[in-house]
Amino acid sequence: MPEQAETEERVRRAFHGQHKACEELGSPFMARLCRLAAERLDRESAVGRRVLDWEGDPRPEADSVPLRLFGALHALVLARRDDRLASCYPPNVVDDETLWAACDAAFRTQADFILDRLSSAPQTNEVRRSGVLLVGFLTVARAFGKPLVLSEVGASAGLNLHWDRYGYEFSGSQWGDMASGVIISPQWSGEAPSVGSVEIVGRAGCDINPLDPASEEQRLRLLSYIWADQPDRLERTRNALAIAAAHGNLVERRDAVDWLKQRLAHPFPGAIHVVYHSVAWQYLPQSAQQEGEALIAAAGKAATANAPFAWLQMEADGLRPGAALSLQTWPGGEKHLIGRADFHGRWIDWIGLPKKE
Repeated sequence: MPEQAETEERVRRAFHGQHKACEELGSPFMARLCRLAAERLDRESAVGRRVLDWEGDPRPEADSVPLRLFGALHALVLARRDDRLASCYPPNVVDDETLWAACDAAFRTQADFILDRLSSAPQTNEVRRSGVLLVGFLTVARAFGKPLVLSEVGASAGLNLHWDRYGYEFSGSQWGDMASGVIISPQWSGEAPSVGSVEIVGRAGCDINPLDPASEEQRLRLLSYIWADQPDRLERTRNALAIAAAHGNLVERRDAVDWLKQRLAHPFPGAIHVVYHSVAWQYLPQSAQQEGEALIAAAGKAATANAPFAWLQMEADGLRPGAALSLQTWPGGEKHLIGRADFHGRWIDWIGLPKKE
């Protein structure tokens, strides 16, 4: 098979793969767009040629080409730049022919905008992941009895750095600010969580392309990657962006490894330093992952009872369903799978730390 045909086939498989993922994550509209693109995207436009000749790995777990493309289209809708396309987006309902014709027209009339957006990786900064991370933070706080210093890798606009400013409902329990406008209520299975107070004495994050929550243009970019038939996610994210903007930008534009070197260079006596990330580590190059893991292991080895250290991860592990929630703490270095969760935080299957005898 010629190289161009092989590349095109990989791209079409990526759209089929994203179609299945969108179905599983409750977005029939996005699933439909991905199916149509897999079947109908052609080389008659500069956008079609750029996508079908993608230089790199187009899969959802790599360059996420389907989400790049349809994030660009959603941005046109949110910015009211394409009335024909907007008339085909939720809550409107049209047939496949009408929908794809509007997409195809946008590929031509909005080519410059779409091609520019294709050069950037998608950033959803899914706020409901804070519900998954919260139970990890509560576990750490209860285990060590110390305030927390937060360091988030791949923080995007920093929405999940403000998790303590949201409200949560877990299995009949509530935690946080229920008047915040950001209420997270995951479906819960497993033993009921132990909710307690948490004190945070420092927080910071890094991202290779951070988004400023106070910038209208960058808020639009973030919202465009949220699927158009999930209005609850859009509203929750808008409210979280307002909270983040009110507290200043906490995310540095830095390479993850360089930032970790600086962030882990000194301990935080009297507090537990928690490095964390959610569906971000997989996007680092393999070499960066290895270097980052070595830095974290070295910081763990240097941890003391007065300055403990933890690594909280919500990441894909190749198993199903959902992502693994793991926690490793030092001194000691014990690592435990403490739960599994939906990639968008819709459900949590809680395991917790093993009970001490």
